[in-house]
Amino acid sequence: MIELTSKQRKSLEKQAHDLSPVVIIGQQGVTENLVKMVSDSLNAHELIKVKFNEYKEDKSEYSQDIAFHTDSNLVRVIGNIAIFYRQNEDPEKRKIKL
Repeated sequence: MIELTSKQRKSLEKQAHDLSPVVIIGQQGVTENLVKMVSDSLNAHELIKVKFNEYKEDKSEYSQDIAFHTDSNLVRVIGNIAIFYRQNEDPEKRKIKL
């Protein structure tokens, strides 16, 4: 996981603006399968949104937990949406340049 500067966070927020959430947190909460889905989505896209349909009051805590378990950066939590970023390990497959 890389440490993001505020300028990089702002840039990632702008890039994520038009994205739709790829993972939705529902009644099950944060499970092992959900963490795997987030990790797989990060492998495919690098930058994703996760929507909280349930557990809205615990979204900050759950977002930190997801970021820790997926070795990703929590860019920001806006409303009930969390934005995550994980740079692809292969420099040639990176879609987002920071």
